[in-house]
Amino acid sequence: MIVEERIYSLQIGAAPQYLKLYEDEGLAIQRPILGRMVGYFSSEIGALHQIVHMWAYRDLQERSERRAQLMSDPRWKEYAVKTRVFQISQENKILIPAPFSPWATDDPLLDMARNT
Repeated sequence: MIVEERIYSLQIGAAPQYLKLYEDEGLAIQRPILGRMVGYFSSEIGALHQIVHMWAYRDLQERSERRAQLMSDPRWKEYAVKTRVFQISQENKILIPAPFSPWATDDPLLDMARNT
């Protein structure tokens, strides 16, 4: 398994609006396509006005396939336009889980796309 970490730096004060929009629209689109949400967070201490979310994939191939499906979804395209007004920058990382991590193996129960 791999975990993709995405960090969005937002305009000052925009995190609550961004999270509300994601909860109302984005989550229902993303969850069944990307599948394994590790978590979705906002920053409180340190670098502020950031949204961090992580998704797990079997490998880079699965990530590419699922991301391509998401990017081709017309609902996602419409939603993404709404969020760009809040965004300043984006950072992505691919993380390799330690062997003892719950995300080190492909547990089908963690895949929201399979369990919808």
